[in-house]
Amino acid sequence: MKNADARRAVADAYWRLGDRGLIVGSSGNVSVRTRKGMAITPSGGNPNDSGPETMAVTTLDGVVSGKATPSSEWAMHAAIYRLKSDASCIVHTHSDACTALASLNQPLLGFHYMVLRFGGNDVPCTPYVTFGTDSLAEAAAAALADRSACLLGNHGMILHAGNVDTAVADAVLLETLCRQYLLALSAGTPRLLTPDEMDAARERFKSYAPGRANR
Repeated sequence: MKNADARRAVADAYWRLGDRGLIVGSSGNVSVRTRKGMAITPSGGNPNDSGPETMAVTTLDGVVSGKATPSSEWAMHAAIYRLKSDASCIVHTHSDACTALASLNQPLLGFHYMVLRFGGNDVPCTPYVTFGTDSLAEAAAAALADRSACLLGNHGMILHAGNVDTAVADAVLLETLCRQYLLALSAGTPRLLTPDEMDAARERFKSYAPGRANR
């Protein structure tokens, strides 16, 4: 994607996630892959007052074009783009339910078949690593080796998708599932679907929505 188009796409996704309450203030960031790197939300940005012209552009090695400073988490986005050739958009949020579950250092387990949408029978959680570091970038990329989303211990969540609309929808879905899981935990011990039940749901998804649950 050309830089100008990528800036517009990032700004649009940023606003949509802010409008849904998934990104508040300067917490969280969004990027879109470009021909030579990515467009990404700026350091200290806010979805309520950020337009395309405020988005930063950088290579995956951190060489910045223009005046905008990329998000402090740019290296985490870059590591995922290097690992995932099919990733066109990345969303990182500190949304309430995702962050609450990540603060328990627990994965999102297979209590519901929609967990499959993120590539497996669970959504893993990384250990806590200081934000904005190469170590966090490495931890996130490792957790996403066979998933499209993960929780970041005591931090939030991050996911990738093939386009902006899917990335925004998946961020909403992950937050919803984490909230439902936490509600179930507060009432007792959720029954987890068995591997056979998850496999049956995965097969069902192939005809219901090809490619959506097993990416």
